[in-house]
Amino acid sequence: MRFRTATGAASGAALPALLLPALLLLALAAVPADAGSDGFRKEAARAVRAHERARAQVDRLRESDASPTEVKDAERRRKAVRAELWDLLWSTGRNSGDPVAVDPSGRDGRCPFGERSRPPERRAHAWTAPTRRYWLSAGYAAKGSRWAHRHTGQDFAVDSGTPVYAVGSGTVRATTCGDGFGNQVVIRHRDGYFTQYAHLSRIDVRKGGRLTAGQRIGLSGATGNVTGPHLHFEVRITPYVGSAVPPLPWLRRKDVQVTAAAVTP
Repeated sequence: MRFRTATGAASGAALPALLLPALLLLALAAVPADAGSDGFRKEAARAVRAHERARAQVDRLRESDASPTEVKDAERRRKAVRAELWDLLWSTGRNSGDPVAVDPSGRDGRCPFGERSRPPERRAHAWTAPTRRYWLSAGYAAKGSRWAHRHTGQDFAVDSGTPVYAVGSGTVRATTCGDGFGNQVVIRHRDGYFTQYAHLSRIDVRKGGRLTAGQRIGLSGATGNVTGPHLHFEVRITPYVGSAVPPLPWLRRKDVQVTAAAVTP
């Protein structure tokens, strides 16, 4: 692994894994908290990649039956990267007015809350797709005039009013409205990742609520910055914009398969 410094010069040799978090934190600390800055976006993206490499290393150690000490050290390094990214994005979100950072309950925005949902009657799988009868439209990292930079999630094209479900068990971190994502729900899962469900027409959960896989969290819609009804689904390392990872590979790691064609999972 080669680490590129803040000036862009690559080191001549691979750095010890123990040094990666410390160097990464120094690089992040040097970036001004400006969400519109190219430098900020690049450093945040670098931190996301570093976290995913650290997470993969933890997985490899566990699969190879490494010693508990090795796994614990690798997990500590992963958490150090995530903690610094979290603080940076939270600060930036507060400064930019991201409702997930400033109004996570949605009370100030007067979001359209509907009836509280109940867990599904039949036992669902541990993980599931976020909606039904969809077809995949804009994908992760897609380019286009609709986005300032690149698309940060996976869009599921569905009719307005289609039920939207929690992909896994977890706790509702935020229920917000009023920005480009429109009405949205952010859920924290047991593996530490967060999922975001945006452009909803109605929200059926509340901040702090506990959910099971397949539990309805709201209805799809066309709120926020959209050209038509769809569900924007995102997977993040933190609750905040700037920490997204590719959602379909993440779902595949949970044994959830989604296809481009219209399907009923």
